[in-house]
Amino acid sequence: MIKVLLFAQIRERLDCAQVNISTDKPSTAPATIAELKTLLAQRGDLWHLMFAEQQVLSAINKVMSTDDSPIQAGDEVAFFPPVTGG
Repeated sequence: MIKVLLFAQIRERLDCAQVNISTDKPSTAPATIAELKTLLAQRGDLWHLMFAEQQVLSAINKVMSTDDSPIQAGDEVAFFPPVTGG
């Protein structure tokens, strides 16, 4: 299982804080952040907007990651919007 945590605007817009992704079937389990974002985008229109049409940042096990970062069973993946400051 991959534990997916959603933060800030993503969490609010989707009205969801956490999603668990099964890794029981390795052939269908996402292997990278990009594949996980594609899988999440397939959950519906609003999910597609959040993960396919907007830029989101990600972290694997509390370490910043990129779309090509590998993920595996037992990982915790967090998604959050880009942060700006002034």
